[in-house]
Amino acid sequence: MNSQYCPFCSDIEVIAENEKAFAVYDKYPVNPGHVLIIPKRHVTDYFETTPAEKEAMHELLEQLRLRLSAEKSPDAFNVGINCGLAAGQTIFHVHMHLIPRYEGDVEDPSGGVRGVIPERQKY
Repeated sequence: MNSQYCPFCSDIEVIAENEKAFAVYDKYPVNPGHVLIIPKRHVTDYFETTPAEKEAMHELLEQLRLRLSAEKSPDAFNVGINCGLAAGQTIFHVHMHLIPRYEGDVEDPSGGVRGVIPERQKY
């Protein structure tokens, strides 16, 4: 762990895990069921993770997609990772967002993740 405080390296409620990664509910969810998938090793950026860590994260991504589909019945999902300050990363321990989406949760969802820059969302 880094010498600085990391909320993902402290005692948090894990909802799923495997050898190299774990998942938690997002503390500030975008929608009901919003989860974070996090490598167990403290690493800042997704591009610094090992192939095994990426595989472990993607394994949990699929597992949780199936669980959330059964429990929350979303209409779709967004998957995203913020890599770096300019991309909006605020906790510098890489984490993948799995966000359930529901019909009508926004007026017009077209453009999806392009909405990170709102004026470029519609094309």
